[in-house]
Amino acid sequence: MKWLFKTEPTDYSFERLAKDKKTVWTGVKNALALQHLRKVKKGDEIAIYHTGSEKSVVGIARATADAKGDAVEVAPVRAVTPLSLPAIKADPRFKDFPLVTFGRLSVMPVPDALWKPLTGEK
Repeated sequence: MKWLFKTEPTDYSFERLAKDKKTVWTGVKNALALQHLRKVKKGDEIAIYHTGSEKSVVGIARATADAKGDAVEVAPVRAVTPLSLPAIKADPRFKDFPLVTFGRLSVMPVPDALWKPLTGEK
């Protein structure tokens, strides 16, 4: 499965994740986001989205273990060419994507059909 995790880069950025080599992703408060987080399995890919002034997908991470409770361990895979929220909103493929329709959700599944356009993978 594929996911998008949001983070405020002044709190914890993708660059910090790359430097740290791995982290335990915690601090998710929204009930629906927690439901999603608890479904993350080892090997799942995660698009990392910076909130705040950046509002862009900036990297790809991978779950290194199944989620336990309200946390999951993740490791960086690679940075991507940033894809901004305005660009995502302008692309009709994303019209029903929760990043566009439910902006406050911090963890969300990414349909397979949207993964490549979201992350720039070939």
